[in-house]
Amino acid sequence: MSPSDQRYRTIISQCEQYHATLVAVSKTRTNDEIMVLYNLGQRIFGENRAQELMAKAPDMPADIEWHIIGHLQTNKVKALMPYVRCIQSLDSPRLFKTIDSEALKAGKTIRCLLQIKISKEESKFGWAFEELNDFLRMGHHLEYKNVVLEGVMGMTTLTDDQTVIRTELNALKKLFDQIKVDHFPTSDHFHTISMGMSGDYPIALEEGSTMIRVGSLLFS
Repeated sequence: MSPSDQRYRTIISQCEQYHATLVAVSKTRTNDEIMVLYNLGQRIFGENRAQELMAKAPDMPADIEWHIIGHLQTNKVKALMPYVRCIQSLDSPRLFKTIDSEALKAGKTIRCLLQIKISKEESKFGWAFEELNDFLRMGHHLEYKNVVLEGVMGMTTLTDDQTVIRTELNALKKLFDQIKVDHFPTSDHFHTISMGMSGDYPIALEEGSTMIRVGSLLFS
């Protein structure tokens, strides 16, 4: 068994321990590299860029579940519709409306996560919590029948300070809990907390993550 195979099995075991799902982040990776993980049993892959996902997906097995995990421009949504199963980076009312419109035209529903900005870095995208809470409180999300909201996603500050990382991850878990109680109390499908990447996923699992996004550890 190669070191990368062993790392994959270790991460899967950790996910099982915490009842979490692994998204293998395949940005910049070739289809051959992706197939190595596919042949180990991995089926969910995440791409940062719409163009890269669209280039890879047509030549890959049909049972791969593709997620967009990076910032998504509205003008890329239509072209993604044949391939994407989940958009984790739903970060604005405008994008919400566009996804719903294009999903309706495509005759499908799209699973989405609400990306919340938990990092203080200006380069990070996401809803400010108060803005999101107002959007949900006013019921705007109920206008869009072709978007299924399944939870939240967040990205921590790029730092080695584990106290900062844990604080931000804990904050996202608390925001999820509040949103669930206030806006989705009877919804069975609002259940996902996507947080944790290669550098911090063990902490994320401890803090309540139900979905981790890991790339470099799997492909190195």
